[in-house]
Amino acid sequence: MAELIVKVIPVDEKEKKAYLYYREGLNAQDSGDYSEALQCYEESLTLEMNSVDRGETLKNMAIIYMSNGEEDRALETYEKALKENPKQPSCLKNMGLIYEKRGRLAEEEGDRDEADLWLDRATEVWTKAVRLYPGGYLDIENWLKTSGRSNIDVYF
Repeated sequence: MAELIVKVIPVDEKEKKAYLYYREGLNAQDSGDYSEALQCYEESLTLEMNSVDRGETLKNMAIIYMSNGEEDRALETYEKALKENPKQPSCLKNMGLIYEKRGRLAEEEGDRDEADLWLDRATEVWTKAVRLYPGGYLDIENWLKTSGRSNIDVYF
């Protein structure tokens, strides 16, 4: 169906190919074939010119890296996605999940200073995410309220 729609829409040929690679990547990602998905997304990025679409593709790649345990690579890719399209609260949310996890691990190891650094980073990106998508991340809003890390009212 997507191919049919792309054929009818008056869009540049490169953009059409980029979209088709993106769709193939989504299908592969949905079926758990992350290697194939990443290849399709990479191909899409070589053709895609629209920054919003590039940001979406990069976000999906970061999700794969995150699920594969490649947290540093995921963070780098989320940063790239946000440079393409800064209005992606889910990128910020997921970055915060990584930072918060690292903060908890540092706490468990007794390294309070390291924990505070990571939790401050989580607070920073989660505050931005909540501002972009108020009411969309109630668990994060609750964490910001109850942790005492948020010094401003980001919720309304």
